[in-house]
Amino acid sequence: MSEFTVYPALDLRGGTVVRLHKGDYERETRYAGNPVEVAQDYARAGARWLHLVDLDAARAGGYTLTAVLEEIATSTGLCVQTGGGVRRAEDVQRLLDAGAARVVIGSMAVREPETVLGWIETFGPDQLTVALDTRTSEDGVWELPVSGWTSVAETDLPTMLHRYAESGLKHVLCTDIGRDGTLGGPNLHLYTFMTRSSPGLSVQASGGMRDVADVRSARKTGCAGAILGRALLEGRMSLGDAVMEEHP
Repeated sequence: MSEFTVYPALDLRGGTVVRLHKGDYERETRYAGNPVEVAQDYARAGARWLHLVDLDAARAGGYTLTAVLEEIATSTGLCVQTGGGVRRAEDVQRLLDAGAARVVIGSMAVREPETVLGWIETFGPDQLTVALDTRTSEDGVWELPVSGWTSVAETDLPTMLHRYAESGLKHVLCTDIGRDGTLGGPNLHLYTFMTRSSPGLSVQASGGMRDVADVRSARKTGCAGAILGRALLEGRMSLGDAVMEEHP
């Protein structure tokens, strides 16, 4: 099993830390606190990584958190994985130059996989994470919503997962949108499928994490990481305890 990493997450909209319920921009919970200060708290609690998302850019394009990214990267010592609105190779380079350790590619990875495969060759597999966020359709298909989860691609998760597994990609993030922000527990069936069908990929589980037991369950499916959002922001989970799952 590959090394396991806990990723505390900060989703920002209009400069404020928020959580969406099942990806719905109209069902938003806002949280007090400066995002840089929250990140500093996470670093003091033992985190090594931070997952930083620009929700405005995810829907409209054009990453807006460069200044926040720079400050977090320089003031916390955290490795920052970040994305939202990344559409061009120049966007990837700009985020890396601003201090990102890894850039998340979402909609482009689904819409233009050949372009993103080229970026993997250009930047290297350790500096990119492909986000294949999914939602189950009425007929049971794991569909791939894009553009901030506001529209649905024509392809599906197994197809894209197979394509990237053979490409040299290393890191893949998968949010179960139906569980995101719900504290309903992770979709262990989904992550078991992903890790067994593509054992060469390091899968990051996201959506529904409630407590340390959920983190442990995700690790046992073979996932290489877990994204922790609402449970940390609301004090329902101790980040220190979660980080201990990195070295059980």
